[in-house]
Amino acid sequence: MRNDISLENVRLALDDSSYIDNDLVLFSSFKDIPLATEPRKMHCLLVALCMEGSARYVVDTKEHVMRKNDVIILNNGQVIGNYMLSPDCKGVAIMTSNDFFAEIIKEVHEMSQLFLFAYSHPVFNLKPEKAEVFISYFNIIRNKVDDLEHCFRRELAMSLLKAMIYDIGNEIHQNQMNSPKRTRADAIFNDFINLVKNNFRHKRRVSWYGQQLCITPKYLSETVKQVSHKTPNEWIDYYVTLEIRVLLRNSTMSIKEISQHLNFPNQSFLGKYFKEHVGMSPSNYRRL
Repeated sequence: MRNDISLENVRLALDDSSYIDNDLVLFSSFKDIPLATEPRKMHCLLVALCMEGSARYVVDTKEHVMRKNDVIILNNGQVIGNYMLSPDCKGVAIMTSNDFFAEIIKEVHEMSQLFLFAYSHPVFNLKPEKAEVFISYFNIIRNKVDDLEHCFRRELAMSLLKAMIYDIGNEIHQNQMNSPKRTRADAIFNDFINLVKNNFRHKRRVSWYGQQLCITPKYLSETVKQVSHKTPNEWIDYYVTLEIRVLLRNSTMSIKEISQHLNFPNQSFLGKYFKEHVGMSPSNYRRL
């Protein structure tokens, strides 16, 4: 959709920016971030730091204000609108595609869990020294991304981003520990995601997850949708397709072996499933 925010759309709108293909864009100014006053859905991940002034916006119908040393994390599927900057607002931001982010954190099992916390808590404050570390990471990553002659430019950017995400993840963890008591909806969503992460290779029915949580599938669906703006099936599919991508890119397993590993009826079924959710066949994805 034209109004959705994706890396491809962002790249088309920017004349001069630090980027890697349709996977990573760095913004040295908040004014360059293509957010608008009308609601737009995120099809990527955005992490931004406010350095001066303030920024006001609505995320999933809730209004938020960023001030100095505040970080915002916008996840895939969230809707942002009413974006307004104060005249003195300054900040930096990093936007990644969902696949690029998933590739970076594929071996960091708890990191996706921490970033999910941002669905209901998208803004948190950094101490001044931590904000300086964020800016240092940003400047180093931008310098490497701008070095077009570096043979390992993409890999280096991913490694630096991974280190940065570890630090951000630690701050999210601290924020999570210090936040007010979670709502029942937050607890159900967190328990559901933990169950999915441990069982998606064998269990893909929402009814099974409802049974484990002692709630009806309807209540589970309504709660997960309320917290994350995604359905339980979408979360299950997310983890299944992520696992297939990782195995295609980082293992020597055949597609038939992958289908057996993930308990698909056969290789053909996995191929149709993957193409439906990713837009290409497993073999074509492996050749990329």
